[in-house]
Amino acid sequence: MADTKKATSGTVIDIPVQGMTCASCVGRVEKAIRAVDGVASASVNLATERANISFGSANANPQAVVEAIRKVGYEPTPAAADLKIAGMTCASCVARVEKALKRVPGVVEATVNLATERASVRFFGSAGTIAQLIAAVQQTGYEAEEVRADVDRTDEEKAAREAEIASLRRSLIIAALLTLPVFALEMGSHFIPGVHEWVMDTIGHRESRYLQFALTTVVLFGPGLRFFLKGVPALLRRAPDMNSLVALGTAAAYGYSIVATFASGILPQGTANVYYEAAAVIVTLILLGRYLEAKAKGRTSEAIKRLMGLSPKTARVLRDGNVIEVPVAEVRAGDFVQVRPGEKVPVDGEVTEGSSFVDESMITGEPIPVQKAQGASVVGGTINKTGSFTFRATKVGADTVLAQIIRMVEAAQGSKLPIQALVDKVTTWFVPAVMAAAALTFLVWLVFGPDPALSFALVNAVAVLIIACPCAMGLATPTSIMVGTGRAAELGVLFRQGEALQSLKAVEVVAFDKTGTLTKGHPELTDLITAPDFAEADVLALVAAVETRSEHPIGEAIVEAAKKRDITLTSVDNFDAVPGFGVAASVDGRRVEIGADRYMTRLGYAIEAFASAADRLAGEGKSPLYAAIDGRLAAIIAVADPIKPSTPEAVAALHRLGLKVAMITGDNRRTAEAIARQVGIDEVVAEVLPDGKVAAVDRLRQNGRQVAFVGDGINDAPALAKADVGLAIGTGTDIAIESADVVLMSGDLRGVANAIALSGATIRNIKQNLFWAFAYNVVLIPVAAGVLFPVNGTLLSPMVAAGAMALSSVFVLGNALRLRGFKPLLGVGATPGTASIAATRLAPGE
Repeated sequence: MADTKKATSGTVIDIPVQGMTCASCVGRVEKAIRAVDGVASASVNLATERANISFGSANANPQAVVEAIRKVGYEPTPAAADLKIAGMTCASCVARVEKALKRVPGVVEATVNLATERASVRFFGSAGTIAQLIAAVQQTGYEAEEVRADVDRTDEEKAAREAEIASLRRSLIIAALLTLPVFALEMGSHFIPGVHEWVMDTIGHRESRYLQFALTTVVLFGPGLRFFLKGVPALLRRAPDMNSLVALGTAAAYGYSIVATFASGILPQGTANVYYEAAAVIVTLILLGRYLEAKAKGRTSEAIKRLMGLSPKTARVLRDGNVIEVPVAEVRAGDFVQVRPGEKVPVDGEVTEGSSFVDESMITGEPIPVQKAQGASVVGGTINKTGSFTFRATKVGADTVLAQIIRMVEAAQGSKLPIQALVDKVTTWFVPAVMAAAALTFLVWLVFGPDPALSFALVNAVAVLIIACPCAMGLATPTSIMVGTGRAAELGVLFRQGEALQSLKAVEVVAFDKTGTLTKGHPELTDLITAPDFAEADVLALVAAVETRSEHPIGEAIVEAAKKRDITLTSVDNFDAVPGFGVAASVDGRRVEIGADRYMTRLGYAIEAFASAADRLAGEGKSPLYAAIDGRLAAIIAVADPIKPSTPEAVAALHRLGLKVAMITGDNRRTAEAIARQVGIDEVVAEVLPDGKVAAVDRLRQNGRQVAFVGDGINDAPALAKADVGLAIGTGTDIAIESADVVLMSGDLRGVANAIALSGATIRNIKQNLFWAFAYNVVLIPVAAGVLFPVNGTLLSPMVAAGAMALSSVFVLGNALRLRGFKPLLGVGATPGTASIAATRLAPGE
């Protein structure tokens, strides 16, 4: 196997890791990775079975990380990719391309075939590694593209998981079939009248033990061999894990039973009992737990699978004058793509011909299809409804919006929350502590226990080993994060940082930028009130005609309003602009003058007739304009940046969550406070300069309050980064999105309340899981050790311990999966199977 090349500082790679079963495995893998020279940070997720590694030094070697993982007993699984290479002519070309591919951090092996013009690459990397491989080839003077027809980067992991589930199912069936007669022979003799006599008369006492020995041996070293192959080497490395506990417990019961069967004379009188059924049942029950875990873990990543399933497999592309159907992976930027009614848009692009309505609910959550015509942008994965159109591909592969969403969700699912720090600390010493507790239990029962003391000591020590379950501890947090962030993605809320899930719940103040966040971000004609004898349509036609000559945003808003009403605008003569006052012109021989109150006063018009309307508009934060036609005052006009329809409902929902709502804006205080009154905002920070929003966030933080900031513009980026949690409007700028912790894919602010509600539900779910995992061990380990025996004679059978251990992990996974049914606080329009939001939320305590 070829060595991977050194990573540059700042490189991040993902390595799938097989064989982890509990939190102690996670801690061991993380510790091994962090010990590698040049590794800046490492985060291992038990639920996703991935290690995310950041390199902080140019001396770092990803291959050293791979070897470090192997040394602690786990198997890294490389991904594979096939590239089509164009431009190679000889063997030196092949060598050059291979060398370029092998230089990409994380590449394990690269083989280039001149005859087929293909490169096969195996690598450990991140979501962007394919793009890095293509770029590396292009930098050497050749062209490359991925030849796989799908964009699902997890196919091999999915196949490995399905193989694991099939293997566990097969092992479980074999173990169960072999364990049943062992259990029936031994336990039936104790609890079912007549069974003991039947065994004695037909099989015989010694022969029964021989049969149990044979069947249990097959169980332990057939289906149960996996526990010894993992657990024993871990013990020898002085790094025991859950497999070690199972191996020790079953080996102790099995070994004692062998002595009792074949050399009973060396045991104290009355202690030559066999525990074959305990060893066999323990293996069977733990295999059952592992099988149920593997099935449940597969369901935790269903959100990613559904997101990936949104992308079509093929596209109709115009090539050399013909329309051909090609795999989506072969669509190139600049290609012209045809979309027919009912088809999915394959990649991102811009419409060049035709028109239609497109369902974009998977991105925005809005159920109403959006009209697309020439010049409109379309997003890959959205569904074309009625017409057909052609568009030019602008973003393909890893650059599409859908691919970016998947990457963000994967990154969030792989992250660790601060709450996980406690779990990590506990699990570093948990398994050794359990082994020590088992040894102490054995000694106490051996010295102080009733006869036969050796039997009591063995059974209780084995029960302690088996009952302990760091699996549940390790799964408690990551499974909830996976399901919570996946559900959020379906609802149009993307957590770019998993930590935001925990931070968002602690927020006390939500601060909004005004323009483009609380408001639509562009001025619109909101009011047109005419004087008697003037028709609204006529006034709008004349005023809009004059404003076609103006470059002011207010003029543009008036013109746009006229166009929406299909009003025909005529030509303008004698246009004159008076700076600071207004404009005037002739339209079809009629004199039209438009401006502020001071312009009307200057022209000699009395504006008192509109005094009440002007006061009302000013109270709403709008600046009124006046229009005079042919020497008479004709109308009062208001143009403003209107509040988004969803804003008042979103603010009210935040208040119901017990939060304070603030607004940060550069507008004058009167306008800002007018808007605040309309939507119910508690605090206003007005007249803030573009570089003053960070200071405004700091002021809101006084008295230790946690602040979330919601914005959309470039000037919001510093405040988004500074706030405890930054939420960016997905319709805003890329810079704002990159600075945020959470992205709301639509401009609907109801997503803020939904994100906070989902944060609370996820953290509650994590706490429930952690409580169960810790409480389970705190309560049942002493019971397994026999503390209740002096009180009421209660002892915990190793078989019951094994069943309880399996149940604890399954319970944690099942509880996490409940988040898939999370119903948000507010609805943005429900569309089954898409990123829709329903109308209710989880009940208290869920």
